[in-house]
Amino acid sequence: MKAAAGDQVVVETSHLMAHRREGKIVEVHDPDGAPPYLVHWSDTDTESLFFPGPDAHIVHNS
Repeated sequence: MKAAAGDQVVVETSHLMAHRREGKIVEVHDPDGAPPYLVHWSDTDTESLFFPGPDAHIVHNS
């Protein structure tokens, strides 16, 4: 998985009571764009270091 600052990360869920999460990637520490990413989450208005799992995908900023 590769990303850049400004890209969106989307975390899908198959859990009945959980919701899809979306956030904006604020920082990418690896020069090749590999995780982890510092993400600003839209649902909680917080930032956290994020290691994407198989349920996450990147929407590249065009």
